Amino acid sequence: MENDWVLIYSASKAYEAEILKEVLDDNNIVCVIINKQDSSYQFGEVEVYVQKQNEVKAIEISKNFKA
Repeated sequence: MENDWVLIYSASKAYEAEILKEVLDDNNIVCVIINKQDSSYQFGEVEVYVQKQNEVKAIEISKNFKA
């Protein structure tokens, strides 16, 4: 991933990351989900990245986020 993307959220459940992605999209923040979970056993993390210029706003939204 390029240097202008930053990690703002990590979850063990993929649906949490998907819900946050929808919330960020509703606030006009482009984000990318990277699924680092094992495909067989579903352990690991799902990470949400945003562009650096949207980092502050996205972190503020993610602080108030509850799946």
